[in-house]
Amino acid sequence: MKISIIDVAKRFGDFAALDRVNLEVRSGELLALLGPSGSGKTTLLRIVAGLDWPDQGLVQFDGEDVLSRTAGERHVGFVFQHYALFRHMTVFENVAFGLRARPRSLRPSEPEIRRRVGELLALVQLGWLAQRYPTQLSGGQRQRIALARALAVEPRVLLLDEPFGSLDAKVRKELRRWLRNLHNEIQVTSIFVTHDQEEALEVADRIVVMDKGRVEQSGAPQQVYDHPRTAFVHDFIGESIALPVVVQDNAVQFFGRPIGLDPQGVPDGAATLFARPFNVTILPASAEGDLRGVVKRVHGIGPARRIEIALGTEPAQTIVEVDALRAQQWRVGQVVCLRPEQYRLFPNRA
Repeated sequence: MKISIIDVAKRFGDFAALDRVNLEVRSGELLALLGPSGSGKTTLLRIVAGLDWPDQGLVQFDGEDVLSRTAGERHVGFVFQHYALFRHMTVFENVAFGLRARPRSLRPSEPEIRRRVGELLALVQLGWLAQRYPTQLSGGQRQRIALARALAVEPRVLLLDEPFGSLDAKVRKELRRWLRNLHNEIQVTSIFVTHDQEEALEVADRIVVMDKGRVEQSGAPQQVYDHPRTAFVHDFIGESIALPVVVQDNAVQFFGRPIGLDPQGVPDGAATLFARPFNVTILPASAEGDLRGVVKRVHGIGPARRIEIALGTEPAQTIVEVDALRAQQWRVGQVVCLRPEQYRLFPNRA
C-alpha cells in the first residue's frame, strides 16, 4: 500500500501545524516521522489515520483519495503511546475486539477469530498471557498486545504514535529490535512517530525529519546522519558540536580569529560550524590556526573519554565535548587546540 501526502496543510488558529507537506511512503516501508514536539508529526499521522482532516491537500492510498473516508473505512491500524487496552477484557479479548466489532456480514466465525488471535499472540510471542488482564502485564507486554490488536483487523496501513514513549530505556531498546524483526515478517506499510532519534535511526527504513510543520529532510537513516542538508537536521540527528563563526573574505573566524578551515562555499556573514564529537582531534596548544580552548572536565569510562573544553573568552565562552582515547592524558586546566577533521558550515538564517 503506497501512501501519498500532497500539499497537506493544517492550522490550529494562528499556529501552522503543517505547512504544505509533500511525502510519499513506499509500499511495505517502515517510515519514521522524527522531530521535536510541535513539529507536526502527530498531526500528520492523525490525518493519515482519519482522526483529523487537513485544511488543504490530498491523502491517497495507492492513488485513491481517502479524505472522504472515515477512519474505519480506511482499514488503518493505530497503536497509541499509552496502549489504550480495555482493562476489563483479557488479552485474548483485547486482540479479538476489532474482529468482533465488525458488522455481522463481515465478522469472521468464532473458530476463525480464535485462530487469528492465536496466530497474532504467537507472532508477538505472548500466547501464554492470553487469559490475563492488562493490569497483570508489564509495559512492554501491553505495547506488544496493543500492536497485535492493531494487526488483528489486517490493516492496509499500520500507524504508531510514540509507541515506546512511556517505557523505560532498556525495554524500549528491546522492543525496537522486536518491532524491526516483526516488520520484516509482516511487511505492512507502516509509519511511526517518534522524537527519539536513536529509535528512528535503528528501526526505520527511511526517516523524515520535521520541524515547524515542514519536512526538513528525508532519506535512509545513514544518509540523513552523514549528509544533513540543513543546520537543524545536523543539530537534531545525532550528537553535534555547534560553534558560532563568521565567514569573511573566504576565511572562517571564531571570536574574530581565523581558524584555518575551508568555508565550503558559504557566503560572507554569520554561520554555524557543526562537527561530530568523534570527528574532532585534540592537539597541544602549539597548533596555529586551530580552535584554542581550556580543558574543564575529563569524564567517562571504558576505552574512550569525554573531554569538556571551553572555547573563546568569558562571558561568551562556548563549551564543547570531544571524544578522546583513554591513552591520551588530557588534564583539567590544560590549554589545547581542536581540529575538526570533518565538519559542515551552514549560513545563519535571517
